[in-house]
Amino acid sequence: MIDHSLVKRFRQEVGDRLAHQRRLDQANGLPPMTGEDERQFARALISQVLEEHARSEIGLGRTPPTVEEEEALAAGIHAALFGVGRLQPLLDDGEVENIDINGCDRVFVSYADGQELMHDPVADSDDELIELIQILAAYSGLSSRPFDTANPQLDLRLPDGSRLSAVMDVTVRPAVSIRRARLGKVFMSDLVGNGTISQDVGRFLRAAVGARKNLMIAGSTNAGKTTLLRALANEIPPSERLITVERALELGLDQFPELHPNVVAFEQRLPNSEGQGEISMAELVRRSLRMNPSRVIVGEVLGDEIVTMLNAMTQGNDGSLSTIHANSSMEVFNRISTYALQAGERLPIDATHMLIAGAIDFVVFIEKRNDYHVGGRLRRYVSSIREVNGCDGRVLSSEVFVPGPDGGAVPHAPISCLEELAAHGYTPGGW
Repeated sequence: MIDHSLVKRFRQEVGDRLAHQRRLDQANGLPPMTGEDERQFARALISQVLEEHARSEIGLGRTPPTVEEEEALAAGIHAALFGVGRLQPLLDDGEVENIDINGCDRVFVSYADGQELMHDPVADSDDELIELIQILAAYSGLSSRPFDTANPQLDLRLPDGSRLSAVMDVTVRPAVSIRRARLGKVFMSDLVGNGTISQDVGRFLRAAVGARKNLMIAGSTNAGKTTLLRALANEIPPSERLITVERALELGLDQFPELHPNVVAFEQRLPNSEGQGEISMAELVRRSLRMNPSRVIVGEVLGDEIVTMLNAMTQGNDGSLSTIHANSSMEVFNRISTYALQAGERLPIDATHMLIAGAIDFVVFIEKRNDYHVGGRLRRYVSSIREVNGCDGRVLSSEVFVPGPDGGAVPHAPISCLEELAAHGYTPGGW
C-alpha cells in the first residue's frame, strides 16, 4: 500500500523545487522548459527527494523504503504532479469503463466485463478532491475552466481522452464521473470485430459516409455513440477539411494527422466569474460554417445548437455527423423537437419536423446491455437504422435495419437512396 501522506508531502517538495528552477531559468534569460523536459527534470527531482528521505530514515534508525515502495512512491508523486493523482492507476487500467465518485471515499468502478466494484478513496478529504479537479481544470482543454462555488459544474477531457464531469455545492458532497475513452483511433473493422456492427451494417455505414449522407447517432448514456462517431469520421477521406464542435474536447480527430490532416476542433467556452466571455455551441456551429468546412461534426447535441446544426445540414454541408441522447431511433425526432422549442428561434414542432426531414438522412441507434450469455461482458451494438423519407405534418421515416435475433441490426426494408449507396460499394444482404 502506498503512503499517500508521503506522496502529498513529496509532491509539494518536488513542486517547490520545480518552481524554483523555473524562476532561475527566467532570471538567467533561458527559454522555458518544454513539457517533456519538465517531466524529465521532475523525475530527477523525485529521485533526489526519495534518496534524501531514505538517508533520513536510516539516520533516525528506521527502515528505509524498499525498492518496490520507492517505485510506487515515485509513480504516485509523478501522477500527483502531472497526472490525475490517485485516479491514475484506474485510468491506466484498460479494463476500467467508468469511474463514479460520490465524495473522496465513495468510489465505484465499472469494468468491461460488467462488474461494478467499490474502490479505495481517491483523496484524503473532499476538499482535496475538489483541489485535484481544479488542477485538472486549469490544464485541460483550450482554456482554464473554473470549478468553485461560483462555477459548481465542470466538463472536460482528460489527457488520455476520457471525459470528466464534476459538480459541487449542488450536491451534499462533490461528485465526479469519468467515462473512459478506451479506443482513441477506432475503425469500422474494429467495431465489426467486437460485435458492435455486422459486416452488412459496416458496409452500409461506410457507403453512407462516402455518399455524404447526414447521420445522427442516437443512444443512451455510455452506449458507445462517440466511439461509433469516431469510426465513421475515420471513413472520411483525408483530403476533406473537418470542423468539430464540442462542449469539451473529446473526439480528438485532430490528434491523428495521418488520418485527418485538416481539422479544426472548436470547444465551447464557459463564462468567467463575471458572467462574461461565453461562446455557446450554437455560436460555434455558426462560426464553423464560415471556416470553409467540408463537413461539420457536432460531438453531442444537448440544446439550442440543434437548430443551427440542422440549418447547416440543409445549406450544402452534406456528410455531417452528430450524436444525441435518445431511447430509440424513433424518439430522436421528438428529442430534436424539444431542443428546438428551447432554442432562441422557438421553432414550432411542424417547422422543426420540416427542418429534420430536409437535414437528416439516417438515424443510427446504438444500445448496450449486460449479456452474460456472450462472455459475460457489457455488449454494445447498433440495433436500428432509420431512414428519413420526408415530412407530412410529422417526420416520415422507415426502419431499414431492425433488431435481429441477437439484437444486432439486420436489413428490413428497401432504402430509397440505394443507388447512391451502391455507387459507394454497398449491396444489401437481402431482406
